[in-house]
Amino acid sequence: MVDMTVKIGNVTLKNPIMPASGAFSTELAQVMDINRLGALVAKTVSREYRIGNPPPRVAELECGMINSIGLPTKGIEYFLEHQVPDYKRFTPPLVGSISAQTADDFEAMTRDVDVPEVDVIEVNISCPTRNPGGGNFAMHEDHTFNVMSRIRKATAKPVWCKLSPNAGDVVAIAKAAEAAGADALVIANTILGLKINIDTFRPAIGNKYGGISGPGVKPIIVRMVHQCSKAVKIPIIGCGGIVKVEDVVEYMLAGATAVMMGYIIFRNPSGMLAILDGLEEWCRKRGFARVADLTGAMIDEPPMETFAAAAAPIR
Repeated sequence: MVDMTVKIGNVTLKNPIMPASGAFSTELAQVMDINRLGALVAKTVSREYRIGNPPPRVAELECGMINSIGLPTKGIEYFLEHQVPDYKRFTPPLVGSISAQTADDFEAMTRDVDVPEVDVIEVNISCPTRNPGGGNFAMHEDHTFNVMSRIRKATAKPVWCKLSPNAGDVVAIAKAAEAAGADALVIANTILGLKINIDTFRPAIGNKYGGISGPGVKPIIVRMVHQCSKAVKIPIIGCGGIVKVEDVVEYMLAGATAVMMGYIIFRNPSGMLAILDGLEEWCRKRGFARVADLTGAMIDEPPMETFAAAAAPIR
């Protein structure tokens, strides 16, 4: 038997597989046993009702998809009164994801969701489709440190900070979040992009720019996970482009303790459980008694003298 448990700070998950915020609903319980997941991550909620961005909101790409949903939400009161009880029908820890436009409201939102039923608070300071022109706190280390410091003082619950791959120096942002008291990092949100409909000459997305997700972004995010894992001591949750077991293994080898999945849920709602089963089998076949032993196990050494041999003349 493979020990599939992982620890993210003082939170123990029975396995490293969980959905990404915005890609999951308890309605998936109709097609899969969501009690098998490591955690349940609720859709990001803000204080007030938000209708989201104008349609069309999603378009297909060769490498995945581009979306600009715009964080629609029924607001914090609805979340606490209706969604939280719905999630707590299930056994995995509940990760409540919050968003706000000001540091003051982030602090207040943190206090609002600091209820016994919410086990972890994910701070979404990085959504590119809420304000595609910029303004996300995760774009600059000073803003990240300021808002995360206030959030840290507002709750004793574990706080996971969701970073942006659109930042110029994601390592600096990661270090700022750690210094401010984040218990873990989620790396990363979607990559801002543009798709144009060549029949209409208009953007394929109603909000013009959208967040790219899917297999095409995975090598970029894996690189960010590895870079950040070398710079911070807190756990990292990898998120971006996972569609198969090998993707999870890559993230963990690069330094991730756990992973979140979004794109795969749109393609195959029960795909997370297939990947979970496959990960356990992968570990068993290769003699890993603990899945946690994969974290940071990439061999990060200078290459052997392969090139000298390749350059030698053929005799």
